[in-house]
Amino acid sequence: MAAAATAANLAGKQGVRVVVIGDPGTGKSSLVVSVATEAFPENVPRVMPPTRLPADYFPDRVPITIVDTSSSPEHRAKLIAECQAADAVVLTYACDRPATLERLSTFWLPELRRLQLKAPVIVVGCKLDLRDEQQVSLEQVMAPIMQTFREIETCIECSALRQIQVPEVFYYAQKAVLHPTAPLFDQEAQSLKPRCVRALKRIFILCDHDRDGALSDVELNDFQVKCFNAPLQPTEIAGVKRVVQEKMPEGVNDNGLTLTGFLFLHALFIEKGRLETTWTVLRKFGYDNEIKLRDDLIPTIKRAPDQTLELTGQAIDFLRGIFNMFDTDNDDALLPAELDDLFSTAPENPWSNNPYVDCAERNVLGGLSLEGFLSKWALMTLLDPANSFANLIYVGYSGDFGSAFTTMRKRRVDRKKQQTQRNVFQCYVFGPRGAGKTALLQSFLGRQPSDALPMNGERFAANTVELSGSRKTLVFREIPEDDVRPLLADRESLAPCDVAVFVYDSCDEFSWQRTRDLLVEVATHGENTGYEVPCLIVAAKDDLDQSPLALQESTRVSQDMGIEMPIPISVRLRDLNNIFCRIVHAAQQPHLSIPETEAGKTRRQYRQLLNRSLMVVSVGAAVAVVGIAAYRVYAARKNTSS
Repeated sequence: MAAAATAANLAGKQGVRVVVIGDPGTGKSSLVVSVATEAFPENVPRVMPPTRLPADYFPDRVPITIVDTSSSPEHRAKLIAECQAADAVVLTYACDRPATLERLSTFWLPELRRLQLKAPVIVVGCKLDLRDEQQVSLEQVMAPIMQTFREIETCIECSALRQIQVPEVFYYAQKAVLHPTAPLFDQEAQSLKPRCVRALKRIFILCDHDRDGALSDVELNDFQVKCFNAPLQPTEIAGVKRVVQEKMPEGVNDNGLTLTGFLFLHALFIEKGRLETTWTVLRKFGYDNEIKLRDDLIPTIKRAPDQTLELTGQAIDFLRGIFNMFDTDNDDALLPAELDDLFSTAPENPWSNNPYVDCAERNVLGGLSLEGFLSKWALMTLLDPANSFANLIYVGYSGDFGSAFTTMRKRRVDRKKQQTQRNVFQCYVFGPRGAGKTALLQSFLGRQPSDALPMNGERFAANTVELSGSRKTLVFREIPEDDVRPLLADRESLAPCDVAVFVYDSCDEFSWQRTRDLLVEVATHGENTGYEVPCLIVAAKDDLDQSPLALQESTRVSQDMGIEMPIPISVRLRDLNNIFCRIVHAAQQPHLSIPETEAGKTRRQYRQLLNRSLMVVSVGAAVAVVGIAAYRVYAARKNTSS
């Protein structure tokens, strides 16, 4: 592979800001003047103004702004501000003053940590010409410091007086920003970091056009041209493979360079300090400094609050294909190891954390069925379509955003048209503690309530429901009782909700009272914001002794508010009264089962009265206009006859 091609916007940077800090008298200002003028200054100001090195100063063609600082106490606030705005920090000590070297680990580096500085640090020993020849080497001095402070990117000694390694100081500072080591390589383990391995694996697969698990000479040359705009000569390809084979025999086979060999080559480049080679490859394939797809590759999603996105048939067909590809034992389920393999080209498994980790049905071995797999994708698309699209790309989807997702019609429009075209419905589940909300979600996933993992905050469950010969995806979002008030503080909180379920313990009168209050709160919020949702009441624990008062009151309230009668269920007896189909059916009729509060009724009656009054006025006005017109005709005829 040839040397990395230059690019004006490496890492998205139009310029690099380097801040120089250190003890007084360590040579900061002389270093800045020296790199700018290529001469040692006779008279140096205490602090230099910001100094700019032009874009053509270094091969990467990215201009550098160097900011000198004062370490005096009265300038501490400015020093902190400059450090926090820095892309890289040059930390100086004087080679002829050991005390300034000790201050690196006793003051400066701990202070940078206290400031939670993310910028790489270049430690520079200035006044190399004054260093005692009896002093130990730079490597011996800095090794223990670098072991403790991993944020140090590199160390270098220089002399502004003798013009020794002065440009190199800022070259390394720029390189640490444009081609950082930390995201790629674990210095302690001396190996590529997992996220780097996963990105390079994806790149390898994309370049392995014949899918034979190796890059042939033709594929290697295509890769080289794509990344570096220059072909490889046959002798160069042979040389690359020979180097790999000598160090790692399994890195080459009869078909070409294997993934193992591809990863070995990049580790070798990094160990030899050629990070720009690996970074050029990563950036050519769309990665940023965090080794994830650049933000500009994910379109900005514009939609109304009551609009959601769904996967298209093309995206679903692709997902079916990769499900079958990674179902290596052909048991119609993805075991955890198979799922990890599927996502091994993504920065991480996107379903390893909440809300995805426990949201879909699994078999006894922990395998995820195709329905469960597609339900998780539907949930991720519902909650975070940008992340869903990024992960589609990571696992090999080659289409654009428009081919993967469709934006559904506004829910308000659905209510007016009294129908919906959605295939994914989101159901908010409200209810007091102990009412049976989690049990409802667990039963939806074919589990016992005791199987639920402990979870702080909201819980999700996604699965498919067959209704009238078609399959719909239903997503439950359990709202903890304590989260209802913060939820409703957001005016648009009900906008993405297709149907709401209110669960109460049918044995407990107080459980019903709290559920009734929640129903009124949610209904009022919907009326006030225009985001009304169909609502159902679920009387849980129907297998236990019922509270007659709760039954009577819940029936009355449902009638008063104009919604369906409470639906009794028993999760323990698995008598669910067709609840999931009934929820989907309610969501498919967005204009029905919308609860009406007393205040809502009063407003509706007032509007009706107002409309009738306006109609009477309009009719009266029309009659008056007709009367006037008739009179004018009569008067005109009378004048004519006379």
